[in-house]
Amino acid sequence: MPRASSQPRAAREKSALTSYIIQPKRIVWTSGKDVGSSENLLKPHSGQAVLIEPVPPLVMGPSAGIVIDFGVEIAGSVELFTPMTKDKDMPSVRVRTGESVAETMVDVGVRGAQNDHALRDQTLRLPWLGKTTVGPSGFRFLRIDNADPKVNVELSQVRAVLTLRDIPYVGSFKCYDERLNKIWETGAYTVHLNMQDFLWDGIKRDRLVWLGDMHPEVSVINCVFGHNEVVPKSLDMTRDVTPVTAWMNGISSYSMWAIPQRSRQTF
Repeated sequence: MPRASSQPRAAREKSALTSYIIQPKRIVWTSGKDVGSSENLLKPHSGQAVLIEPVPPLVMGPSAGIVIDFGVEIAGSVELFTPMTKDKDMPSVRVRTGESVAETMVDVGVRGAQNDHALRDQTLRLPWLGKTTVGPSGFRFLRIDNADPKVNVELSQVRAVLTLRDIPYVGSFKCYDERLNKIWETGAYTVHLNMQDFLWDGIKRDRLVWLGDMHPEVSVINCVFGHNEVVPKSLDMTRDVTPVTAWMNGISSYSMWAIPQRSRQTF
Protein backbone atom coordinates (compact mmCIF):
# COMPACT_ATOMS: atom_id res chain seq x y z
CA MET A 1 0.00 0.00 0.00
CA PRO A 2 1.45 3.42 -0.92
CA ARG A 3 2.34 5.80 1.87
CA ALA A 4 0.05 8.76 2.49
CA SER A 5 2.73 11.21 1.34
CA SER A 6 2.88 9.55 -2.08
CA GLN A 7 -0.87 9.58 -2.66
CA PRO A 8 -2.55 12.30 -4.72
CA ARG A 9 -3.48 15.39 -2.70
CA ALA A 10 -7.19 14.83 -3.31
CA ALA A 11 -6.91 11.39 -1.71
CA ARG A 12 -5.20 12.86 1.37
CA GLU A 13 -7.57 15.78 1.92
CA LYS A 14 -9.20 15.57 5.34
CA SER A 15 -12.94 16.13 5.54
CA ALA A 16 -14.16 18.99 7.73
CA LEU A 17 -17.29 16.98 8.54
CA THR A 18 -17.98 14.79 11.56
CA SER A 19 -20.47 11.90 11.72
CA TYR A 20 -22.78 11.15 14.64
CA ILE A 21 -24.97 8.09 15.14
CA ILE A 22 -28.65 8.91 15.77
CA GLN A 23 -30.82 6.11 17.15
CA PRO A 24 -34.59 5.92 16.48
CA LYS A 25 -36.64 7.72 19.11
CA ARG A 26 -40.13 6.32 18.45
CA ILE A 27 -42.24 4.24 16.10
CA VAL A 28 -44.79 6.60 14.57
CA TRP A 29 -46.84 4.15 12.50
CA THR A 30 -47.02 0.55 11.35
CA SER A 31 -49.30 -0.91 8.70
CA GLY A 32 -50.85 -3.43 11.09
CA LYS A 33 -50.58 -7.02 12.25
CA ASP A 34 -48.01 -7.96 9.59
CA VAL A 35 -45.36 -5.93 11.50
CA GLY A 36 -43.73 -7.59 14.53
CA SER A 37 -41.10 -6.61 17.14
CA SER A 38 -40.92 -3.01 15.89
CA GLU A 39 -40.23 -1.75 19.44
CA ASN A 40 -36.89 -3.61 19.43
CA LEU A 41 -35.52 -1.06 16.95
CA LEU A 42 -35.58 1.48 19.79
CA LYS A 43 -33.29 -0.60 22.01
CA PRO A 44 -29.48 -0.15 22.11
CA HIS A 45 -27.59 -1.99 19.36
CA SER A 46 -23.96 -2.57 18.48
CA GLY A 47 -23.92 -1.08 14.99
CA GLN A 48 -22.58 -4.36 13.60
CA ALA A 49 -24.33 -7.26 11.91
CA VAL A 50 -24.00 -10.29 14.22
CA LEU A 51 -24.66 -14.02 14.01
CA ILE A 52 -26.91 -14.08 17.07
CA GLU A 53 -29.24 -11.13 17.71
CA PRO A 54 -29.78 -10.14 21.36
CA VAL A 55 -33.44 -9.33 20.64
CA PRO A 56 -35.84 -10.47 17.90
CA PRO A 57 -35.54 -8.39 14.72
CA LEU A 58 -38.27 -6.34 13.12
CA VAL A 59 -40.34 -8.56 10.83
CA MET A 60 -42.56 -7.13 8.09
CA GLY A 61 -44.77 -9.28 5.91
CA PRO A 62 -45.39 -8.59 2.22
CA SER A 63 -46.59 -5.00 1.60
CA ALA A 64 -46.18 -4.12 5.31
CA GLY A 65 -44.61 -0.81 6.35
CA ILE A 66 -43.30 1.23 9.26
CA VAL A 67 -42.48 4.91 9.95
CA ILE A 68 -39.63 5.77 12.34
CA ASP A 69 -38.90 9.11 14.02
CA PHE A 70 -35.26 10.02 14.75
CA GLY A 71 -36.34 13.04 16.79
CA VAL A 72 -34.22 15.64 15.01
CA GLU A 73 -33.62 17.00 11.51
CA ILE A 74 -30.69 15.14 9.94
CA ALA A 75 -28.34 15.85 7.06
CA GLY A 76 -26.99 12.40 6.38
CA SER A 77 -27.92 8.82 5.66
CA VAL A 78 -29.73 5.76 7.01
CA GLU A 79 -28.18 2.40 7.86
CA LEU A 80 -30.26 -0.79 7.65
CA PHE A 81 -28.90 -3.97 9.27
CA THR A 82 -30.13 -7.41 8.28
CA PRO A 83 -29.84 -10.53 10.50
CA MET A 84 -28.89 -14.07 9.55
CA THR A 85 -32.03 -15.60 8.05
CA LYS A 86 -32.70 -19.19 7.04
CA ASP A 87 -33.30 -18.26 3.43
CA LYS A 88 -30.69 -16.18 1.59
CA ASP A 89 -33.29 -15.04 -0.93
CA MET A 90 -33.38 -11.52 0.48
CA PRO A 91 -36.27 -9.14 -0.27
CA SER A 92 -36.41 -5.62 -1.64
CA VAL A 93 -37.54 -2.65 0.43
CA ARG A 94 -38.92 0.73 -0.48
CA VAL A 95 -37.32 3.49 1.59
CA ARG A 96 -38.79 6.99 1.88
CA THR A 97 -37.31 9.77 3.99
CA GLY A 98 -39.14 12.94 4.97
CA GLU A 99 -38.90 16.09 7.04
CA SER A 100 -42.46 15.32 8.10
CA VAL A 101 -44.49 12.12 8.50
CA ALA A 102 -46.73 13.26 5.65
CA GLU A 103 -43.74 13.47 3.30
CA THR A 104 -42.85 9.84 3.93
CA MET A 105 -46.37 8.88 2.83
CA VAL A 106 -46.26 10.73 -0.50
CA ASP A 107 -45.15 9.32 -3.85
CA VAL A 108 -42.70 11.21 -6.05
CA GLY A 109 -44.61 13.55 -8.35
CA VAL A 110 -47.52 14.11 -5.95
CA ARG A 111 -47.90 17.65 -4.54
CA GLY A 112 -44.37 18.64 -5.46
CA ALA A 113 -42.62 15.59 -3.95
CA GLN A 114 -39.33 15.14 -5.81
CA ASN A 115 -36.15 13.10 -6.00
CA ASP A 116 -34.08 16.08 -7.17
CA HIS A 117 -30.50 16.37 -5.84
CA ALA A 118 -31.00 13.61 -3.24
CA LEU A 119 -33.19 10.50 -3.48
CA ARG A 120 -35.93 10.52 -0.85
CA ASP A 121 -37.87 7.62 -2.40
CA GLN A 122 -36.12 4.52 -3.70
CA THR A 123 -36.40 0.72 -3.82
CA LEU A 124 -33.36 -1.44 -3.14
CA ARG A 125 -32.35 -5.03 -2.42
CA LEU A 126 -31.09 -5.93 1.04
CA PRO A 127 -28.02 -8.14 1.59
CA TRP A 128 -28.01 -11.26 3.73
CA LEU A 129 -26.43 -10.58 7.16
CA GLY A 130 -25.07 -7.14 6.37
CA LYS A 131 -25.48 -3.37 6.39
CA THR A 132 -27.02 -1.18 3.69
CA THR A 133 -26.52 2.59 3.61
CA VAL A 134 -29.32 4.68 2.09
CA GLY A 135 -28.81 8.33 1.24
CA PRO A 136 -27.58 10.92 1.87
CA SER A 137 -30.52 13.30 2.13
CA GLY A 138 -32.25 15.62 4.57
CA PHE A 139 -34.89 14.10 6.85
CA ARG A 140 -36.24 13.39 10.31
CA PHE A 141 -38.64 10.56 9.53
CA LEU A 142 -38.08 7.28 7.72
CA ARG A 143 -40.63 4.96 6.12
CA ILE A 144 -39.70 1.39 5.17
CA ASP A 145 -42.03 -0.83 3.15
CA ASN A 146 -41.62 -4.45 2.16
CA ALA A 147 -41.54 -4.33 -1.65
CA ASP A 148 -41.46 -8.13 -2.02
CA PRO A 149 -44.83 -9.86 -2.52
CA LYS A 150 -43.63 -13.19 -1.08
CA VAL A 151 -40.68 -12.79 1.32
CA ASN A 152 -40.70 -11.20 4.79
CA VAL A 153 -38.33 -8.32 5.57
CA GLU A 154 -36.22 -8.72 8.72
CA LEU A 155 -34.23 -5.79 10.13
CA SER A 156 -32.15 -6.12 13.30
CA GLN A 157 -31.10 -2.46 13.50
CA VAL A 158 -32.05 0.85 11.88
CA ARG A 159 -30.14 4.04 12.61
CA ALA A 160 -29.28 7.39 11.04
CA VAL A 161 -25.88 9.00 10.52
CA LEU A 162 -25.85 12.78 11.02
CA THR A 163 -23.06 14.61 9.17
CA LEU A 164 -22.11 18.18 10.03
CA ARG A 165 -19.22 20.41 11.11
CA ASP A 166 -18.15 20.07 14.74
CA ILE A 167 -17.97 23.78 15.50
CA PRO A 168 -19.02 25.79 18.58
CA TYR A 169 -21.96 28.17 18.73
CA VAL A 170 -20.11 31.34 19.74
CA GLY A 171 -23.16 33.59 19.28
CA SER A 172 -26.46 33.29 21.12
CA PHE A 173 -29.91 34.81 21.49
CA LYS A 174 -32.24 34.80 24.48
CA CYS A 175 -35.41 36.73 25.24
CA TYR A 176 -38.57 36.45 27.35
CA ASP A 177 -40.51 34.73 24.54
CA GLU A 178 -39.64 31.01 24.42
CA ARG A 179 -41.18 30.68 20.97
CA LEU A 180 -38.76 33.29 19.59
CA ASN A 181 -35.89 31.50 21.34
CA LYS A 182 -36.92 28.25 19.65
CA ILE A 183 -37.20 29.97 16.26
CA TRP A 184 -33.65 31.32 16.67
CA GLU A 185 -32.30 27.90 17.66
CA THR A 186 -34.03 26.23 14.71
CA GLY A 187 -32.68 28.82 12.28
CA ALA A 188 -29.12 28.50 13.59
CA TYR A 189 -29.29 24.69 13.43
CA THR A 190 -30.72 24.79 9.90
CA VAL A 191 -27.77 26.87 8.68
CA HIS A 192 -25.40 24.58 10.60
CA LEU A 193 -26.78 21.58 8.67
CA ASN A 194 -26.25 23.43 5.37
CA MET A 195 -22.54 23.96 6.16
CA GLN A 196 -21.44 20.75 4.49
CA ASP A 197 -18.38 20.44 2.21
CA PHE A 198 -19.78 23.63 0.70
CA LEU A 199 -22.51 26.02 1.88
CA TRP A 200 -25.73 24.62 0.45
CA ASP A 201 -29.10 26.21 -0.10
CA GLY A 202 -30.79 23.14 1.42
CA ILE A 203 -29.88 19.69 2.74
CA LYS A 204 -32.37 17.82 0.58
CA ARG A 205 -33.82 19.36 -2.56
CA ASP A 206 -31.24 22.06 -3.28
CA ARG A 207 -27.81 20.78 -2.29
CA LEU A 208 -26.19 23.50 -4.38
CA VAL A 209 -24.21 26.72 -3.86
CA TRP A 210 -26.32 29.77 -4.75
CA LEU A 211 -24.46 33.01 -4.08
CA GLY A 212 -27.55 35.17 -3.68
CA ASP A 213 -29.21 32.69 -1.33
CA MET A 214 -25.95 32.55 0.65
CA HIS A 215 -26.44 36.15 1.84
CA PRO A 216 -28.80 35.39 4.77
CA GLU A 217 -26.82 32.23 5.58
CA VAL A 218 -23.56 34.16 5.77
CA SER A 219 -25.24 36.66 8.10
CA VAL A 220 -26.20 33.79 10.40
CA ILE A 221 -22.74 32.19 10.20
CA ASN A 222 -21.03 35.45 11.15
CA CYS A 223 -23.33 35.93 14.15
CA VAL A 224 -23.50 32.32 15.37
CA PHE A 225 -20.25 30.66 14.33
CA GLY A 226 -17.89 33.49 13.38
CA HIS A 227 -15.46 33.05 10.51
CA ASN A 228 -15.74 29.66 8.81
CA GLU A 229 -13.86 28.39 5.79
CA VAL A 230 -17.03 27.03 4.16
CA VAL A 231 -17.91 30.57 3.00
CA PRO A 232 -14.72 31.48 1.07
CA LYS A 233 -14.47 27.87 -0.12
CA SER A 234 -17.95 28.10 -1.64
CA LEU A 235 -17.26 31.51 -3.16
CA ASP A 236 -13.97 30.36 -4.67
CA MET A 237 -15.50 27.16 -6.07
CA THR A 238 -18.29 29.06 -7.81
CA ARG A 239 -15.82 31.57 -9.19
CA ASP A 240 -13.50 28.84 -10.47
CA VAL A 241 -16.22 26.92 -12.34
CA THR A 242 -17.72 30.05 -13.92
CA PRO A 243 -16.25 31.22 -17.26
CA VAL A 244 -15.10 34.86 -17.23
CA THR A 245 -17.75 35.66 -19.83
CA ALA A 246 -20.63 34.25 -17.73
CA TRP A 247 -22.53 35.26 -14.58
CA MET A 248 -22.07 33.19 -11.44
CA ASN A 249 -25.02 30.81 -11.09
CA GLY A 250 -26.19 32.30 -14.41
CA ILE A 251 -27.58 35.39 -12.64
CA SER A 252 -26.01 38.86 -12.84
CA SER A 253 -26.99 39.95 -9.32
CA TYR A 254 -25.54 36.72 -7.87
CA SER A 255 -22.13 37.66 -9.24
CA MET A 256 -22.41 40.96 -7.36
CA TRP A 257 -23.37 39.18 -4.10
CA ALA A 258 -19.95 37.50 -4.13
CA ILE A 259 -18.18 40.79 -3.44
CA PRO A 260 -19.75 41.79 -0.08
CA GLN A 261 -19.83 38.20 1.15
CA ARG A 262 -16.11 37.78 0.53
CA SER A 263 -15.32 41.00 2.39
CA ARG A 264 -17.62 40.14 5.36
CA GLN A 265 -15.79 36.86 5.98
CA THR A 266 -12.33 38.45 5.91
CA PHE A 267 -11.68 39.35 9.54
